Amino acid sequence: MGGEIVNADSMQLYADLSVLTARPTEAETARVPHHLYGVADAGEAWSVGRWLRAAQGVLAEIAARGRPAVVVGGTGLYFRALTEGLADIPAISAEARAEVGALFDRMGERDFREMLRGKDPVAAARIAPGDRQRLSRAYEVLQATGRALTDWQAASSEGGAFAFRPLVVEPPRDVLYARCDARFEAMVGDGALEEVSRLVARDLDPVLPAMKALGVRELARHLAGEITLAEATELAQRETRRYAKRQLTWFRNQTPDWPRAPQ
Repeated sequence: MGGEIVNADSMQLYADLSVLTARPTEAETARVPHHLYGVADAGEAWSVGRWLRAAQGVLAEIAARGRPAVVVGGTGLYFRALTEGLADIPAISAEARAEVGALFDRMGERDFREMLRGKDPVAAARIAPGDRQRLSRAYEVLQATGRALTDWQAASSEGGAFAFRPLVVEPPRDVLYARCDARFEAMVGDGALEEVSRLVARDLDPVLPAMKALGVRELARHLAGEITLAEATELAQRETRRYAKRQLTWFRNQTPDWPRAPQ
């Protein structure tokens, strides 16, 4: 196509996570221009909005060169923001986030979700089990603005002002899971342990997105002597398969009209 690739994967943004996120290799990036890969430090927390603004700038530059852009990744919210727009939600103070976090700790996920359901049933229904970050975010916005997060999102802005052709790569689940397992083993052989060791040595806040990347927690436990490498690998493979399943479900529910490629 003569195009340029733009990253839409929230973990491949981070420079510290080359191996664990299977970021494009030097040989691959030498074949065609790649953008927004490894541009953030692990100590930063990129939001959907920050990615969207960066992506829009890159897309404008590519368009100015008269070349097509191929936006690639698995972060569904990035695609939604790019194609449908992003809600202009006011900033939430650190104090407000801390209060909601403490409330979540006291109540537990089940009761917290039920409380949210009474105020924003759409958000409570669509947020996956175990996703504390998004449950808390929905309640933070509600508390701080008096308006449900879904209402803000319905009145979206910024993105969506361009033509695009979508495609969801959707291999059979058994094939996908086998690839997930094989890829993680390859990552361990390609230096994932060393990558996690460097990351752990930085003593970063565990709530940062980079610290939640698939495989980081499991390999960090191995490096700390808590579990064997085989156990860490098995746990990380399981979490990867679970994440892949959630991705399939998200794109099936959120982009049902997008064409599919079985790969």
